[in-house]
Amino acid sequence: MAVFLAVVEEGDFSAAARRLRMTPSAVSKIIGRLETRLGVRLLQRSTRSISLTAEGRFYSESARRILSDLDEAERAIQPGAEPRGRLRVSLPSAFGHRLIVPMLPDFIGRYPAIELELDFTDAIVDLVNGDADVAVRVAVQSDSTLLTRRLAANRRVICAAPSYLQRHGIPGTPDDLSKHVCLGITARGRLNVWEFDEGGRRRAMRIRSSVEANSTEALRRLALAGIGIVRLSEILVGPDIRNGRLRPLLTDCNHAEAEPISVVYPHRRFLSPRVRVFVDFLVEQFAHPLWEKDVPEQA
Repeated sequence: MAVFLAVVEEGDFSAAARRLRMTPSAVSKIIGRLETRLGVRLLQRSTRSISLTAEGRFYSESARRILSDLDEAERAIQPGAEPRGRLRVSLPSAFGHRLIVPMLPDFIGRYPAIELELDFTDAIVDLVNGDADVAVRVAVQSDSTLLTRRLAANRRVICAAPSYLQRHGIPGTPDDLSKHVCLGITARGRLNVWEFDEGGRRRAMRIRSSVEANSTEALRRLALAGIGIVRLSEILVGPDIRNGRLRPLLTDCNHAEAEPISVVYPHRRFLSPRVRVFVDFLVEQFAHPLWEKDVPEQA
């Protein structure tokens, strides 16, 4: 695997041989034996260059991950070893910026040898194939290949700015929402279905979004500006409601069943110390919720 990855990274058998202090013929024989054992061609060879086949690309990603885990295992058992190396973290955009980022200075202070790489996206990244090492997600997890640690409960509230309500009035029933400007999530159908409890039965209503965005933080800011009515996590808009910047609506019938906020990571025999300490850190931080305090508004 190490020889194969050296060839991939150098793009040349001779360069890989110099890096590994081997002969080019020895490198070529090792790659040949590897392809024979696997029964597939990993590299396309020409007189001027080499390139990965589809199988080679998949194998290189797996090999890199396996060798990284092996290196991490050897480091972890050394006396006085501390977690180190690059940790790729996938975070939902609004939760990540407003809740996780304020926690990170403490984490960086504790583990200065860990290099954090933060990816803010509301898309679901593929952890198993190595798109990230760990992720924070706001949803029920159904992927059995991932391990999950629950951090908090997430309830959604319907709200709007006082300035909007002064201009357009206050909806008294869910049906009144059809007369209002509602803010929706682009391409996230589930979150555009608002649920209500009416007369002992649950009712799901797909709102007609007059304004959409692919970021919940953008929707929050639009709501604060008086653009329309939004349904967002209580964790995100709680400080705004307590300070009067937003007003909760339809509280008697809004169905606010909690979804879990979780940190998830791939199920592997050897858990990277980087991932382990990051997961433990988040669990510790969420035990003393920052969002119960007012988060200063940022420009």
